[in-house]
Amino acid sequence: MYRAPRGTSDILPGEQGYFRYIEEKAAELCRLYGYERIDTPVFEDARLFIRTIGPGTDIVEKETYSFEDRSGQAMTLRPEGTAPICRAYLEHGMHNLPQPVRLYYFASIFRYERPQKGRYRQHQQFGVEALGDGDPALDAEVIDMAWQFFASTGLANLSLQINSIGCKKCRPRYLDELKGYYSQYVAELCSDCKARLRRSPLRILDCKKPSCQGLAVAAPQSTDYLCHDCKEHFESVMGYLSLLGIQFQKNHRLVRGLDYYTRTVFEIQPQGEEGAQSALGGGGRYDDLIEELGGKPTPAVGFAVGIERIVLNMKQQRIALPAPSGQRVFVAYSGEEAKNEAIKLVATLRRCGIPTLSGLGDRSLKAQLRQANALGAAYALIIGEDEVKSGTVELRDMAKGEQRRVSMGEVVSVLGWGTV
Repeated sequence: MYRAPRGTSDILPGEQGYFRYIEEKAAELCRLYGYERIDTPVFEDARLFIRTIGPGTDIVEKETYSFEDRSGQAMTLRPEGTAPICRAYLEHGMHNLPQPVRLYYFASIFRYERPQKGRYRQHQQFGVEALGDGDPALDAEVIDMAWQFFASTGLANLSLQINSIGCKKCRPRYLDELKGYYSQYVAELCSDCKARLRRSPLRILDCKKPSCQGLAVAAPQSTDYLCHDCKEHFESVMGYLSLLGIQFQKNHRLVRGLDYYTRTVFEIQPQGEEGAQSALGGGGRYDDLIEELGGKPTPAVGFAVGIERIVLNMKQQRIALPAPSGQRVFVAYSGEEAKNEAIKLVATLRRCGIPTLSGLGDRSLKAQLRQANALGAAYALIIGEDEVKSGTVELRDMAKGEQRRVSMGEVVSVLGWGTV
C-alpha cells in the first residue's frame, strides 16, 4: 500500500477547518496592518539558499531537498520563506515603491529533518516581511503583529523571547569571545557543535543537545558586545514593545537558525517550554540579506509561523473552531420524477448561495435522511410523488424533528432569510 512520504501528512477534510481558520485570521491581520500578499515559486535556484541561509548551517548541509532539472541547473525546494521574498523584491524593482514594502505569504516549506511531534518535512507556513526601513519601530510593529496573530487564534499562556545579535561591525568581536569560551569545553560539545565552533560558533547557542545547552547558560552574551548603534536600536525596540503593552523576556541564547539575521531576533513559544519543537513562530532583522543578493543596502525585518504547530497547540488548549457559516441543506427524493425535481432544486439553492447536498442513486428515502443526519445537515427537503404533483417540498428541521410543507417557489426565501 502506498503511504504519504515520511515526515509529511495529508490534511483531511476534518482538519481543513483549522487551516482555513488560521489563514483567515492571518489574512485579516495583514489587511489591518497594510501588508499585501505575495506568492513565490515552490523551488528556486539552489544558490539562493546557499548564499542567504549560509553554507555552514544545518539547513543547507543536511536538510534541503535539492535536485538538478533537465537542463542541469541545481534547484532546491523552498526550505524557508524570506530569501525568495528578497529575490522577488530585487527582481521586480520593489525598491522603487514607497518603503517599507510590506508583504505576507502562505507557503509550503520543505526540510529533510527527523520527523517528530511538531516537526514535519513538509509544513505550511505563514510569514510577513517588511523591507526597506531600519527604524526599530518597524521591529516592534512586526513583533506586535506576530503577538496579535497568536491572540486572534485564541492561544494563551505564550511567552515572547527577544535578543539582539548585533551587526557585521560588532558581531566579530562577540564571535571571538564565543570561540574562546567554547574552546575550553571542546570535549563536551556534540559532534555538530565541534564543527560549528570553527565555522559558525553562534549556532552552538541554538543547539538543543543537553550538554551544549548546559554550556550555553554561562556563555558570553551578545548584548554585552553590541556597538553603540545596535545597543540603541535594541533599547528602542524594547521601549516600543513596552509602549504597546507587550511583555517580553530577554534571552541571550536566542540566535535563530539562519545566518542572515542581524540585530533583533525573537520567538514566541508556550510558557515554560523550550526547544526546537516549542517555538510557534519567530523572526528578526536581516539588514544585510538583500545586499548579499546584489542589491543596495536594504534593512528588513519579518517573522514566520508554522501552521501545523499552531493547530497542534490549538488542540492541546482545546480551542473550538467557530461554527461553519451558512446552513447545510440536504435534498432527499423518492422516485424518478422526484429525482429530476431534486436535481433542479439543488442547483437553484446553490446558485442562490445556500450550501446544499442531495441523495444519489437508488437509496431509500430513509437511507438518504440517515445520510443527511450523518453529514450534519440543518434541514432536509423531501420530494416524493405527492410533492411533485403539488409543486411543494417537505421541509424537515433535523435537530428538532419538526416538518412542514412549503411551496417550491418559497424554498429559497424560507431558507435564505432564516424564516424556517
